[in-house]
Amino acid sequence: MTGPPDPGFAKQLGAPKSIAVVMGLLSRKVRKQARRLGASYSFLFVQANGAQLRKLASLYDAGHLRPLIDKTFPFDETLEALAYVEQGRANGKVVITLD
Repeated sequence: MTGPPDPGFAKQLGAPKSIAVVMGLLSRKVRKQARRLGASYSFLFVQANGAQLRKLASLYDAGHLRPLIDKTFPFDETLEALAYVEQGRANGKVVITLD
């Protein structure tokens, strides 16, 4: 989950309108692409806490959140998966399976 902050995030922060305009410009391309795909885009600032992880899990379970998976590796290829991520070529999540 990556992307630029959007105007809604500026509003959540209580930031001045000028900041919302800047965030709107930063996220314009991704919001336009989302609309073209029939989806919506909103920036979510994630912190490492249980409440946010539960919220993300509920969004996923409800079908509102669809992660983009770039590549899947079996557990015994974990080092290769890490090397792949370090190369910066991944376009989405890299998953390690335990099967």
